[in-house]
Amino acid sequence: MIAECKYIEQLIRYRLNTYFPSGQEEEKPVMLPLNEWQLPLKDFIAANRLNEAESALLLISLVPHVQSDLFDNAIQGKITGPVDFPKLGGVRGKNFRGFIPTGETVLFLLAGDDIQKRLSLQELFGAEHFFAKSRILWLEDTPAGEPVMSGKIIMAPEYVELFTTGKATRPHFNTNFPAKLVETQLQWNDLVLSDEVMQQIKELEQWLNHNSVLMRDWGMGSRFKKGYRVLFHGPPGTGKTLTSSLLGKYTGRDVYKIDLSMVVSKYIGETEKNLENLFAKAEAKNWILFFDEADALFGKRTGVRDAHDKYANQEVSYLLQRIEDFDGLVILATNMKSNIDDAFIRRFNAIIRFPLPSESDRAAIWKISFPQHTIFNNNIDVPETVKKYELTGGNINNIVQYTCLKSLARQTNEIFLDDVLNGIKREMHKEGKPFNSN
Repeated sequence: MIAECKYIEQLIRYRLNTYFPSGQEEEKPVMLPLNEWQLPLKDFIAANRLNEAESALLLISLVPHVQSDLFDNAIQGKITGPVDFPKLGGVRGKNFRGFIPTGETVLFLLAGDDIQKRLSLQELFGAEHFFAKSRILWLEDTPAGEPVMSGKIIMAPEYVELFTTGKATRPHFNTNFPAKLVETQLQWNDLVLSDEVMQQIKELEQWLNHNSVLMRDWGMGSRFKKGYRVLFHGPPGTGKTLTSSLLGKYTGRDVYKIDLSMVVSKYIGETEKNLENLFAKAEAKNWILFFDEADALFGKRTGVRDAHDKYANQEVSYLLQRIEDFDGLVILATNMKSNIDDAFIRRFNAIIRFPLPSESDRAAIWKISFPQHTIFNNNIDVPETVKKYELTGGNINNIVQYTCLKSLARQTNEIFLDDVLNGIKREMHKEGKPFNSN
């Protein structure tokens, strides 16, 4: 048994000895110094400067995940027979048949019958505590009328993993976390944007790199809102998603693209619930949240004609507050800025327009898009020849893929202008635009 678990076992026996004497007096165990702990939990405790009560709560919550029979073994040494002992708290799970600690378990083990200390310890489960704000652990909701402290302690799975292995895997995309990790192998020099837009993006990078120092060390936490909200707007394929992924790549942050089809619900209250789960999961993780086609969720509020309109407007009001409470970077992307509710527009820290690339920008995109080992048939300067066509970076990427596959089918590394022009024609027809090869 590792030292930390041994401490909890001794604490359980010490408390139970008051009610079920063994004939041998036991001294209250002393928590070991952190340098003698064996679990990676000690690093988290040290980094966040947690006190003894906070450290003990984390350890009590973690024990069932580390040594599933510890509570039951410790209790059996004191309680014989089917004795119900409410002071100890605890519940049984559906799949896990062992003892799961509740809020009452923590109060009993750490405070015994000391009412003032018990009341003080309840603050560890409060909404304003670090554990709740960072969504580390919380109490399961109890049925109406039952004591709040009778709820079982739930520790977020990623923190269970972090405290036991020293690292946490990224959350999986599912109905409870409707977001996918966005990554890229590209570099900043693969992104062709105007100098003005790049300057605005660099300002976002500066916020990501320096905001924590500004808020903490420079003492501006009480003056500035803790998060940052930015709107990317412009036609599809102009670099909004790539910019978001590059911001994450170069600042060491994960970027999660929200699947709004799984967030927005026709049922009253479900959209807010889905968003709350998402934001709670992302809190204090240093993630970047990217809402693509955000007007589906952040669109303009309607006039109240029926109950549905009323609740739809309430959703928007909830979103305003929830985004302002989030401590990280939230990027909303839309094709049309005019579709976004004015109440959101006023609250953005930055609004960045991604325009269609200019002719010179298109030439630059064409040049960096083709594989380096390819050559142009008849030495035709393809980028200069086709830069006149009004295409986005996304369009050009599709055309380059089409053209390269044509060359591979010919078993050559030559790029043919006719293939490029045919690819351009396909892309423009997709969008209902006329194509003129002259």
